[in-house]
Amino acid sequence: MSVRVRFAPSPTGELHIGGLRTALFCYLFSRKNRGVFILRIEDTDRKRYDPHSADHIQFALRWAGLNWDEGPIFQSQRLEIYKKHALELMDAGHAYPCFCSPERLEEMRKEQEAKKLPPRYDRRCRNLTEEERDRLIMEGAPFTIRMKVPESGITKFKDIVYGEISVRNEEIDDQVLLKSDGYPTYHLAHLVDDHLMEITHVIRGEEWLPSTPKHVLLYQAFGWEMPEFCHLPSILAGRGQGKLSKRHGAVSVISYMEEGYLPEALINFLALLGWSPGTDQEIFSMEELIEQFSLEKVSHTGAVFNREKLDFFNGYYIRKKSLEELAILVKPYLVKAGLINEDYPLEPYFFMALRTVQERMKKLSEAPELLSFYFKEPDYPAELLIPKKGTPESAAFALEVAIDCLTEVEDFAAPVLERELRQAAQEKGIPPGNLLWPLRAALTGKEASPGAFEVLEVLGKDESLLRLEKALFKLKK
Repeated sequence: MSVRVRFAPSPTGELHIGGLRTALFCYLFSRKNRGVFILRIEDTDRKRYDPHSADHIQFALRWAGLNWDEGPIFQSQRLEIYKKHALELMDAGHAYPCFCSPERLEEMRKEQEAKKLPPRYDRRCRNLTEEERDRLIMEGAPFTIRMKVPESGITKFKDIVYGEISVRNEEIDDQVLLKSDGYPTYHLAHLVDDHLMEITHVIRGEEWLPSTPKHVLLYQAFGWEMPEFCHLPSILAGRGQGKLSKRHGAVSVISYMEEGYLPEALINFLALLGWSPGTDQEIFSMEELIEQFSLEKVSHTGAVFNREKLDFFNGYYIRKKSLEELAILVKPYLVKAGLINEDYPLEPYFFMALRTVQERMKKLSEAPELLSFYFKEPDYPAELLIPKKGTPESAAFALEVAIDCLTEVEDFAAPVLERELRQAAQEKGIPPGNLLWPLRAALTGKEASPGAFEVLEVLGKDESLLRLEKALFKLKK
């Protein structure tokens, strides 16, 4: 049988970074084995359902390059299928109707908490006689359908990551399978769908590991062959900080996209969260990940989300972009910052400016800060023009020397400018740093920026001299 895997998010919000990691591992495994990757939207939790979430999820997956082969399949359109299977379980004696009200269940939960007992249904309705059940159903009493867990014995299963796991049945709760409103719980719906869709490998987060014994019992009750299970370790915010969550900052895929992370960088980074190729290689194309990926190399320990490492990957892939590609990517950020308008042409000046900052850019969202002085005359205090060991007078003299030198230069190429300015500084007895600091500050208005010679070349002779004259005026006021 060919490999068939599914990514089955719940549409209760934007796709979480951990969800994308799960989708990525499903995708890589399916492609490695020339299998099928299915997208299933598990939208049966109507209380938390977000009508826009399914669109966000699909958009995020496409942006990341994780294109599915089948789907999206929406569980809310398959309610009769789940109801049919729940009733089959009840008819076979593997499930039973539960008539307990939400109020009684809440009161029972509070009592268990007070006694420090694990939250579990007390099986009151499990012990009703057939006549009592029939009477309540005839009276129209609302009911859920619960699975009937064996009261003794042990349930065992093997997980690709965590190995052999066994749980005593007495520790397993009689889980609700079908709610009174006709909607299934995750435990029933995902299992029925996995069987009908011929899923061979269930790849999901480790938070579902404690529930897997229930699922094993349901497979046994239905008499179905089980898929292989693979539970992925959690993504941690840091050592000893627990799972990555909203309190640790951005966690949705779209938020990372808006921050200016590239899909190839995020994919490369996430692939190494919980999986290792067994070598020192860190940079992977999607094709290389597919070739080397295996579930057996997934770790069972939590993986720490290191933002600095993500920035490293993103900076690497930004540097790999051509100037034309990068210009298209950063333009929306410059428009949003008000530095250019939508009609601004991607012309040589844009590319020249971009080339001076490409090496230092870690995120696309940094483009406005890095490039602002190319599109808007900088505003800064006169103090910025003065080097650490300089004075207003020495800075003014350095600018005068620079202006005189640059006025005579015809070829405004960076190598020529460097040669001429260094020679002028030497002739006037000015240390190179004392010339270059006020020069660069006058051009950019920043303490940190590309080198003065590069900036001069991009701005051109007229604009450069204009800015230097204004800087000199600041110092002499």
